[in-house]
This record gives sequence, C-alpha cells and structure tokens, in this order.
Amino acid sequence: MTAQTRRERQRAERHQLIIDTAREIAETQGWEAVTVRRLADAIEYSQPVLYSHFANRDAIVAAVAEQGCAELAVQARRLREATDTPERALTAVAGGYLEFARRSPALYDAMFVQQVDLKFGPEAPQALRDAFAELVAVFAPFAGDADVETFTEVAWSALHGLATLDHDGRLRPNFRDQRLSLLVGHWTRR
Repeated sequence: MTAQTRRERQRAERHQLIIDTAREIAETQGWEAVTVRRLADAIEYSQPVLYSHFANRDAIVAAVAEQGCAELAVQARRLREATDTPERALTAVAGGYLEFARRSPALYDAMFVQQVDLKFGPEAPQALRDAFAELVAVFAPFAGDADVETFTEVAWSALHGLATLDHDGRLRPNFRDQRLSLLVGHWTRR
C-alpha cells in the first residue's frame, strides 16, 4: 500500500466518522446538538479538519441524509422483492417506510425535514434517485392513467404525513396498522 493510498483511505474513514458521529448525536440529542465544534470534540479532530471534509454543518446533515436515502432504497428493494404480488409489495414497502421513520427519527428528519441543499429530480445524487425509483416501482402498478411519478409523489406525501404526525405524537399509536391498511386500500383500488 502506498502512502497516498493510505492517506486516501484514512481521509475516507474520517469522512465517514464525521457522518456517523453526527448521526449518533442527532439520534440521541437532536439535530440542534450537532455543531461543528461538538463533532470535532467527539471525534478528536480540530474544527479545520472537519471543514476540510464539509463546508459547514448543513453539508454534514446533507451527507447524513444522502446515506439515509441509500439505506431506505436498499430496504425498500429488499421488501419489494421479497413479495409475490404488487399489493403485498406496496404494503411491505409502505410499512417498512413508516418503520424506518420510527426507528431512526433523526435520520428521517435529516432526509426529509431539515433544510439541506438536496433536491430530488434528475440532477439529484444517486442515493436520492434510487430511493425515489424504489417508491416508483412499488406504486407504478396502481397509478392507472395518472403520471406514475406524480402518483408516487402524492402517495409518498401521504406516507410522509403519517410518519411525521406519528413521530410528533399526533396520531393514536395503537392504530398504525389500521391507518396503513386504509391507505394501501385506497391506493390499490382500480
């Protein structure tokens, strides 16, 4: 291994350490607790080292969000491919999406609530396009005459609303399954 290769590997490891540490702090204490100074202290590097990886705190949150989208895409693909009908795929992916939001609320917040410079669409990072493509794949069989991507955006908005209201304690927790069943029933009507 050359010295250059080792330095590149160490830089990539430090980059990932910053992302992982930000995510850990956010999950335990909220995003307001994630500051460059706090991250520098937690990973035992100076603030200038962090700034050599990320322009600012928002760029760190965006990196966390991008990794979260990659994780969500992998989960959705796995759930979709493990089923044998479009209806079961939709139920599995929608339920998995809501569970993802419950299991990692700060990660979900970084992905879809925090103000970061990440936009969906053709120019989006690959992880965001992959996550949206998985949603499109599961909703496409039910779009009918509607534009598939528009149908997916509306359905995704409904899932996001459920995830957000559930997280904020505005929905009755004992009725999660019933809400999901009603929503899937609505989407699958032909």
